Amino acid sequence: MNTAITHRVKRSLVLAIKTLGAASLLIGTPIAHAALGEPEKDELTFGFIKLTDMAPIAIAYENGYFEDEGLYVTIEAQANWKVLLDGVIDGKLDGAHMLAGQPLAATIGYGTKAHIVTPFSMDLNGNAITVSNDIWAQMKPNIPTENGKPVHPIKADAMKPIVDKYNAEGKPFNMGMVFPVSTHNYELRYWLAAGDIHPGFYAPHKGDTSGTIDAQALLSVTPPPQMPATLEAGTILGYCVGEPWNQQAVFKGIGVPVVTDYEIWKNNPEKVFGMTKEFTEKYPNTTARVVKALLRAAKWLDAKDNANRPAAVKILSQSNYVGADYEVIANSMTGTFEYEKGDKRSVPDFNVFFRYFATFPYYSDAVWYLTQMRRWGQISEPKSDQWYFDVAASVYRPDIYKKAALELIEEGTMTAADFPEFDSETGFRSPQKHFIDNIVYDGTAPNTYLKKFPIGLKDETL
Repeated sequence: MNTAITHRVKRSLVLAIKTLGAASLLIGTPIAHAALGEPEKDELTFGFIKLTDMAPIAIAYENGYFEDEGLYVTIEAQANWKVLLDGVIDGKLDGAHMLAGQPLAATIGYGTKAHIVTPFSMDLNGNAITVSNDIWAQMKPNIPTENGKPVHPIKADAMKPIVDKYNAEGKPFNMGMVFPVSTHNYELRYWLAAGDIHPGFYAPHKGDTSGTIDAQALLSVTPPPQMPATLEAGTILGYCVGEPWNQQAVFKGIGVPVVTDYEIWKNNPEKVFGMTKEFTEKYPNTTARVVKALLRAAKWLDAKDNANRPAAVKILSQSNYVGADYEVIANSMTGTFEYEKGDKRSVPDFNVFFRYFATFPYYSDAVWYLTQMRRWGQISEPKSDQWYFDVAASVYRPDIYKKAALELIEEGTMTAADFPEFDSETGFRSPQKHFIDNIVYDGTAPNTYLKKFPIGLKDETL
């Protein structure tokens, strides 16, 4: 059934029930919590890209959590991240599954200028870097083994001699990522630079947004669903993308995932739910109710040690969501990850939707993305620490999150233990040391952090 038709049918049923007044109590129709107020706008359209980490939106819809909040939602797949962002900005979409860097970049005016905010972080981890079979064959001799299998994490050091050879022969070493301000771009750059491979600088003040200045590996944009075909065609030699498009390469026998983002940065923030600042101010009750529904979905996805994941995979495999085979999605979504074909390993936290306070919009997560924009030149000039903090606070909105969370606690739907301690929470995580290069990240000192990297901009302007 058409999604829009489904929504109209459901809406008609709920409205019919509401007209029964007191009788509705007898059949369990959700009653709005008095403290929050009714949604100012109840018919909404949300956008997403066909990736497994859009799951909270799908589950909130399929499990009826949006409707519990009096929201009648239509969900529409978008062609690419730019189309999705433009849809939110021009109002065709009321909100969307976004790259964590998108609201930040839009707000500071890198690319499209618009004030986008996020009251909800959608997940942790979920990405990997895949290389072609040929590149993998050249890398393998450089990788230590244990019991006949490669030792993980595999560092870019194993690929450096190959990149050097390409450069010496005057051949481009092309790799794909999904968007210039995507986690995937920054993770791929992080991994390459940690292996002494320069991924190139941006210089927007000079009109150069290619990101290839001084590059030894050339990174360019490829939409996620097109990654495997582009790799197979030989246009790129590797890529960084979310699932199921790494596992798809394994199933098709065209490439080998060599490292997950969990191994690059343990429990890194990945996607967010983005809305315009104008929307959140015009429709505050609606916004908080959206967050409530997404929180319930995220908790369901991680409940009982991922017990609901097979059901989630079945939903996501539908063509109106991700549209990949059940087996392909399940390969990563249910707590495993397959690297080289046949080398399937337990990775229970490959996808995290609720554990470790995954949904909380930490300022320090925003600051990390901004440091990487500065590191690679998307932010052209040095900025003060305070500038990083101010931008983070203007985009990441734990205040909206808190409002939704407290409602869920008061309703008895969730407990205080499900959330950070709001009275003491600063929005900054403790210093994080689980990076592939062992560099410690402290979000309260962004410029000190930038100075730790051997490759990357610090105080200079290109």
